[in-house]
Amino acid sequence: MKHTLYILLISLLFTSCDFFKKSDNRTPIARVNESYLYKEDIEDIVPKGTTKEDSTLMVNAYVNRWARQLLLMDGALVNLSEEKQTGFSKLVEQYKVDLYTKAYLEGLVKKNIDTLVQPEEAQLFYEANKESFKLNDNLIQFRYISLPLNPVNLDSIKIRFKRFKAKDKSYLDSISVQFISYSLNDSLWLKLNRVADKIPIITETNKNQLLKKTNFLQLKDSLNLYLMQVNDVRLQNDYAPLNYVNSSIKKIVINKRKLELIKQLENDITKDAIKNNQFQIYN
Repeated sequence: MKHTLYILLISLLFTSCDFFKKSDNRTPIARVNESYLYKEDIEDIVPKGTTKEDSTLMVNAYVNRWARQLLLMDGALVNLSEEKQTGFSKLVEQYKVDLYTKAYLEGLVKKNIDTLVQPEEAQLFYEANKESFKLNDNLIQFRYISLPLNPVNLDSIKIRFKRFKAKDKSYLDSISVQFISYSLNDSLWLKLNRVADKIPIITETNKNQLLKKTNFLQLKDSLNLYLMQVNDVRLQNDYAPLNYVNSSIKKIVINKRKLELIKQLENDITKDAIKNNQFQIYN
């Protein structure tokens, strides 16, 4: 990273040597040898509404930084060997080529790539790479409600919470203002440790009770009552459910398409250049 920034700095400084040459119709505010900084060059560095005192500090800091960079650049041109300077120039030119070609290819890819991953394709990828999708954590699908102690309609809530048909879910949603916290979306796969972090009643002692399929738990502490219903579990080292890793699979598939498309575009550009007599290799 430091190497890249160094190359960029050298590139900018090379550019600045041409950019800041003196012009008769502009008013210079600073000079370093044959390079000039003009009033219009600093117009955008001070945000609107800045006080006069702060504006002066910002401009002075900018001018001093500009001067130091050019002085260092001039010193480098005098003291660095010609071989070193040639090497840096090649690096700058290569970095420029890389920036342009990357931006160009990314634009072509964005315009041409298909980002829709069909369920069948995701399924095939999942089956072909299943060993890569073993779990490092225990997962659960569950719903829960946290209530104040001794709610008046607890029996009705428990019945509907456990049965959980469409009308029951609608009822629980309608009275959710009574709940301290809740989550009724039991189709999501969640890491058990994350669930334990969010629900204070879950401890190392009772956490394993959540790793039993279709298990109902009713727990309480000094303040609240907790109802939890587990739909399904996946244990550590089991294969992750497809819908849990589906978004990752889509990213992998699309990235694979991107790499293939870049290779195809590079080949097509080269073939077209040869066909149009833009590219020749001499024996």
